[in-house]
Amino acid sequence: MKLLKKLLAVLALVPVLAMANEGGYPLDHAPDRSHDLSSLQNGARLFVNYCLNCHSASMMRYNRLRDIGLSEDQIRDNLLFSSDKVGDLMKVNLSAADAKKWFGAVPPDLSVIARAKASGEGSGPDWLYTYLRTYYKDDARATGWNNLVFPNVGMPHVLWELQGVRKAKFVEEKDPHDHEKTVHKFDGFEQVKAGKLNAQEYDSEVADLVGFLGWMAEPVKNKRQQLGVWVLLFMGLLVLLTWRLNASFWKEVK
Repeated sequence: MKLLKKLLAVLALVPVLAMANEGGYPLDHAPDRSHDLSSLQNGARLFVNYCLNCHSASMMRYNRLRDIGLSEDQIRDNLLFSSDKVGDLMKVNLSAADAKKWFGAVPPDLSVIARAKASGEGSGPDWLYTYLRTYYKDDARATGWNNLVFPNVGMPHVLWELQGVRKAKFVEEKDPHDHEKTVHKFDGFEQVKAGKLNAQEYDSEVADLVGFLGWMAEPVKNKRQQLGVWVLLFMGLLVLLTWRLNASFWKEVK
């Protein structure tokens, strides 16, 4: 009984701990591109080029990308490294020991990251979309980067060449809970170095990448939703036929 009580207490703290890990920054709504095959294909390209160097997606095989309109030849020619095969899982060669040495922790597997980051404040794609757009230069950090959504993040800004280099501006304000203390409030970004893309283009690229991460977390989601619509329509028709049959039966009885 004592063990059960302790377990229930730990489970009750899980949502609190999950929210404590976030920076409290408001999340932006991620554009829904789950039905746009060209966006998903571009997202797959971005994932392979920028994410798959450190992060695995060990629950996904390359040949599953055929579901977003890519042929095996396109996958082989554009998304595979020289030693990989179309039927291989999307894994990296980075060892856990090296990853911990270089980054301080092993980069998480991204197979279901879009579902894992869902919270009461927003969906997983919302979190990822905002996170990838709120990096800023911070020379106090070992990596040289920080993030508004995930303060003191260990991952550097892998998309900085696309977005450019920005610094975050903060202003000091009185703590509303303790007027003797001051807090740092975010007051916008300052562009230090331009990237290859402008702000709108970068947001669109991130939306494509997040869309692919969302698709990868649940590849059958669109088919499941379509099937659900047909099931509901069939159930509705069945209810109508049953109701009319019942009415006809009791009419004869009377």
